[in-house]
Amino acid sequence: MCGVVGVTGNKNATEILVSGLEKLQYRGYDSAGIFVDQPDGTDYLVKTTGSIADLRKKIGPEVQGTAGIGHTRWATHGGVTIENAHPQFSSDERFYLVHNGVIENFQELKDKYLQGVHFHSQTDTEVVVQLIDKFVKEGMSTQDAFNKTLSLLENSSYAFMLMDREEPETIYVAKNKSPMLIGLGDGCNVVCSDSIAMLNVTHTFLEIQDGDMCIVKPDEVIVNDADGNVAERETFEVSVDPSASDKGTYPYYMLKEIDEQPNVMRKLSAEYLDEAGHPTIDADLVDAIKDSDRIYIVGAGTSYHAGLVGKMQLEKLTGIPAEVHVASEFAYEDPLLSEKPFFIFLSQSGETADSRQVLVNVNKQKLPSLTITNVANSTLSRESTFTLLLQAGPEISVASTKAYTAQIALEAILAKAVGEAKGQSAALNFDLKGQLAVVAQGMQSIVEEKNEINQIAEDYFVEANQAFYIGRGIDYTVSIEAALKLKEISYVHAEGFASGELKHGTIALIEPGTPVIGIITQAGTAGLTRSNLEETAARGAKTLSIVKKSLARPEDTFVIPDVDELLTPLLSVIPAQLLAYYTSLNKGLNVDLPRNLAKSVTVE
Repeated sequence: MCGVVGVTGNKNATEILVSGLEKLQYRGYDSAGIFVDQPDGTDYLVKTTGSIADLRKKIGPEVQGTAGIGHTRWATHGGVTIENAHPQFSSDERFYLVHNGVIENFQELKDKYLQGVHFHSQTDTEVVVQLIDKFVKEGMSTQDAFNKTLSLLENSSYAFMLMDREEPETIYVAKNKSPMLIGLGDGCNVVCSDSIAMLNVTHTFLEIQDGDMCIVKPDEVIVNDADGNVAERETFEVSVDPSASDKGTYPYYMLKEIDEQPNVMRKLSAEYLDEAGHPTIDADLVDAIKDSDRIYIVGAGTSYHAGLVGKMQLEKLTGIPAEVHVASEFAYEDPLLSEKPFFIFLSQSGETADSRQVLVNVNKQKLPSLTITNVANSTLSRESTFTLLLQAGPEISVASTKAYTAQIALEAILAKAVGEAKGQSAALNFDLKGQLAVVAQGMQSIVEEKNEINQIAEDYFVEANQAFYIGRGIDYTVSIEAALKLKEISYVHAEGFASGELKHGTIALIEPGTPVIGIITQAGTAGLTRSNLEETAARGAKTLSIVKKSLARPEDTFVIPDVDELLTPLLSVIPAQLLAYYTSLNKGLNVDLPRNLAKSVTVE
């Protein structure tokens, strides 16, 4: 949600900014802009609604500089207009600011300090840049004016980059709750909300903590902590190959990422299981979970759905009770916790604001926590007690696919590790390494059936107004995720239902021609779900099925290989991902950038 980039000390600043914004398109946006300047005072502001491609078209050959800032905006305060696009600027056009986050008290600040000031936009961001300008006119230095403004922001999230035309090679940076990194280059320095934006410039990054205010120059970076003291921050290396974030020959990232899932399973097995199949999870982490009396899993969207599967895996393999919570709800509850809780946070980006708020509360109580994420050194990773990485490579498409299956596989590995440490027979007898090999092969066989799945999407879903996935137990958890995939990228209204609940009201939604997909991978409930499918067919539904091989019948639509029930979601979700992809594709929609959605939700 919103992306910010900055560079100072490089004559190719314009191209660095625009290419960086291109790398951040996956976050979701509706407008974009850059500000660049040169030491002689020449500067340029270019903004547009629409795509980065539209921004490129507006940038003439004269738009060059050695320093600058850029932004992709996802509208919150004010509509999608050029005036509301960032960078925002002060009335005298001295100061330029980009911002990711939300200023909660912007109206109060505007009313108190900025009466009579002419505003160019409807954004909360402009209030900040106008305040800085006001305080400078009252005699403060730019740094002091920036600090004073930051001190006035109440309960706000922000990642700011500020430029002063009178200091053309300096970028002032501050963050609170929103992601921001400083990259250390050769003769130049960069700033970004995601390292992937600047991997073509540097692989060395500096952590910034909440409350930090930094001064970034071509040859110097000064970090001041929340108390105003100069602070040392550790650097870290990002080893991701920049080409890993390219689509290659694929038309969309989502299809590429679906196809990458078999290899992700193999990478997780190689990373976290030894040759004998025993997990190699850090012993301190295993002991911390083993000693807990209840596991609390926290996630949002697809990560929450992965947590529903993880709950079943953890309980069956460890014998420890587990709960799953929607982060945005749990963050502001006052829950009654067990005596020895352990928290697991699931987040593809490691920057999910709602989950981060829960973690802040957990840390205040000094409770142990684990973040399972795809991004090393992300905020949730840095602030939790332990971290496990998904090893999935960059996930760019807004609709998460490989992160979901990676989370489920890694939860299974974690559950086996803890279960073995407790001597649980279910864990000791679970051939997870062999099962993941079967999963990888099964995934490969399913993704090779693209033509058949494409045809089913065209026949059943493209013209549908609504669709339903149904299942029981672990299949119900997949039904929820499958429905989310369909509705978020094809805009077909879709829901996942516990199939046994159909008779309790929701079967009223079935109309002639409505696609209903039953997921059937558990022997104990297979007959029941089939009966529920028949009930919908009797009311005119077009029924399809995703069934494990040992439970399959000739009329079933998709047959997936037999694996342990705890791992069936890794396979049953693949046809659903492809159905969503081809439904969106056949409707002529932008598969990777669905309307109104952002990849990394960094505001609550």
